[in-house]
Amino acid sequence: MRRRNLLAVLSAASLAPMRVFAQAQPKMLRVGLVVINPRTAPYVAAFEKRMAELGYQEGKNFAFEFLQAPSFEDYPSAYAELARRKVDIFVASGNEAALHATQAAAGTLPIVMIAITFDPFEKGYVASLARPGGNITGLFVRQLELAAKRVDLTREALPKAHTLGLWWDAVSRDQAEVAAAAARSLGFEPRLIEVTSQSPDYAEVLGRMTDAPGEPVMIGSSPVFLRDRAAILPLVLARRTPPIAAFREFVAGGALLSYGIDLVGLFRDAAGYVDRIAKGTKPADLPIVQPTHFDMAINLKSAADLGIALPVSLTGRADEVIE
Repeated sequence: MRRRNLLAVLSAASLAPMRVFAQAQPKMLRVGLVVINPRTAPYVAAFEKRMAELGYQEGKNFAFEFLQAPSFEDYPSAYAELARRKVDIFVASGNEAALHATQAAAGTLPIVMIAITFDPFEKGYVASLARPGGNITGLFVRQLELAAKRVDLTREALPKAHTLGLWWDAVSRDQAEVAAAAARSLGFEPRLIEVTSQSPDYAEVLGRMTDAPGEPVMIGSSPVFLRDRAAILPLVLARRTPPIAAFREFVAGGALLSYGIDLVGLFRDAAGYVDRIAKGTKPADLPIVQPTHFDMAINLKSAADLGIALPVSLTGRADEVIE
């Protein structure tokens, strides 16, 4: 009897360290994101960096399930793949097509939304911005207001311009329509130019303004245009066409002017939402935040190359000036 008791004690003692070790293993948080741009994009890198700053170490307590989608049509299959990978929190990036696909894949799992090109309340995805309800929360950018503001800045930069080309695609049509109305009120003739292909021929797109040489084009807020900016800008600048854009990344590549949100900061903020949800806060209890500061960037070298003398009143207000 004593021998059996001793063996039981020794057996329990030998298993105890294994139990302690098992309990010490951190839970692996799996976060999924699908975007059209590559993982090397600065805003994706900023999200990963912020997660690391918050204590999430890749391979230890954090798995970043990232997929690059070739087109908007590929979002549903990409987010379905994230669901198969047992993602805990989904990040819906940028446009309504991404959020719609995320909803279908996530079910009742938490979704951190980054609404850049649509209004999630107006579209019925959340009950309100202050109390979103359900399983969706995140950030919202009033892109239509920014589109109108970019027209204002274009008129200030180019007071003698007559025509304004407005490039739009599947996620930026609303922006072009709002910009067209603003353009008419400021004496521009708006030229709405749809870009439909998954692999656009930007030379052909630009060719639709051959009868308006030197007149500006405004490139809508779209992940496709952002992805293709290295192909777009040399073509536009070679035709001495002033490009106006939504993101400062375009100005770094030679665009004349940009006005909009800081993508890097936006994705860092999204990581903060992921952290709070991972620690137990329900998405329904997290108000949707809107950026309060918008950046204007100007490329003076491009202005000089295009023979444009920008007014000091404009350059003096810029958050970033490239010379």
